[in-house]
Amino acid sequence: MTKNFLQLRAALFLGAAACLSLSPALHAADEAGFKPIFNGNDLSGWDGNPKLWSVQDGTIQGKTGNEPDTKIKHNTFLVYTNAPVGDFELRASYKIIGGNSGIQYRSKVVRRGEFGPIVGGYQADFEAGTTFSGILYEELGRGILAQRGQKTVIKEVEVEKNGKKSKSTKVEVVGSVGDSKKIQANIKENDWNEYVVIAKGNHLQHFINGMQTVDVTDEQESKAAKSGVLALQIHVWATPMTVQFKDVRIKSLE
Repeated sequence: MTKNFLQLRAALFLGAAACLSLSPALHAADEAGFKPIFNGNDLSGWDGNPKLWSVQDGTIQGKTGNEPDTKIKHNTFLVYTNAPVGDFELRASYKIIGGNSGIQYRSKVVRRGEFGPIVGGYQADFEAGTTFSGILYEELGRGILAQRGQKTVIKEVEVEKNGKKSKSTKVEVVGSVGDSKKIQANIKENDWNEYVVIAKGNHLQHFINGMQTVDVTDEQESKAAKSGVLALQIHVWATPMTVQFKDVRIKSLE
């Protein structure tokens, strides 16, 4: 080997070693300011039906069944009770087997149903299927506010019907954040995926496994929520389903 080659090999080795040594520090910096909101042991700080929600192997688990007390008849939720959220970034990993679920944010508890709290508001949706993961849905509200891959602006418009004027919601698609099929292909089936939700003012963004799924600006002042509760969903489904969450952490952007 020539002297130059040996020097080049040494330089490459030192460069790689430097990168490796920086990785933990960079990761720590990326996580700076985040606080866990699930302790990994029990559901302290959370409110939900204990027959449906539990802690299994260090994860939050929501599970339905075929028994009368686990075969739900309405969507139900596990609500984080310690504090409402306003401007924030939330990071969590999820795994779902069957059915549909989601992460509620800036939401409100509407009432308690037969199977636990019923929550309405913004939802970072996901499912075991191939259509809804990543969308922005408003539970008990305006419905789908952005399909996967869309950049939307939500506006209030005046409509007239039978001579009467009223206010209505208009979802205007103004751009794209990516191809829906490619985003779906990046989502792991029956395995762990990382969900990130960022809410800053009226600007709402969702990401799954590092890919942005929606970008929404909610300009409908009468409907746009500025703060509210966090919650995890079990969606009413024809067959039993299981959803799990871990590494749930949040950072205030106030």
